[in-house]
Amino acid sequence: MSRDISERRKSLLEALTTAGREQSNAAVMYHSALGERLGLGMTEEKTLDLLQRLGPLTAGEIGQHTGLAPATVSGLIDRLEAKQLARRVRDTKDRRRVIVEIDHARLAGFAELFEPFVTRLAELYDRYTDDELELILDWVTRATAAQRAAIQELTEE
Repeated sequence: MSRDISERRKSLLEALTTAGREQSNAAVMYHSALGERLGLGMTEEKTLDLLQRLGPLTAGEIGQHTGLAPATVSGLIDRLEAKQLARRVRDTKDRRRVIVEIDHARLAGFAELFEPFVTRLAELYDRYTDDELELILDWVTRATAAQRAAIQELTEE
C-alpha cells in the first residue's frame, strides 16, 4: 500500500528515525556506563529499576516485564542475590510463591549517580507546556508499547 507523502513529512519521518536511533544509543550507552560504575550488567541494572518501580515481583513477572526466558531470569536473580542487591523471599500471602525484592539499604547510594541526568531532564521538561508534555508522554508510551511488541516477536519460539 503506497501513499503519497509530502517532502516535509518524509523529511520529518527520516529525522524522527535518526533521532530515535540516537536516543536509543544514548540510553544504552548511559546505562552501560552506569552499570559499569555500579558493577552491574545492563540487564541487572534495569531489573533493579523494575523492582524499585513496581515492587517485589515473582521470577515469572520479571520475565513478563523483561521478555527474558525463565532460565535467564533465574540466572539474573542469582547474580543479584550474589551481589546482595536482591533476595528471594516467600510471599507472606501464599507461602508456595517466591518473590524477588530489592535491598533498599544496599541501593541507597545509587540514586546520587542518577541526579545529574534527572536534573537535566527536569530542565528540559520546563521548556514545554502541559499540553506538549501530554503529547510527548503519549508518544513515549506508544513507542514503548511498539518496542515491547517487537521484543515479544523476537523472543517467541
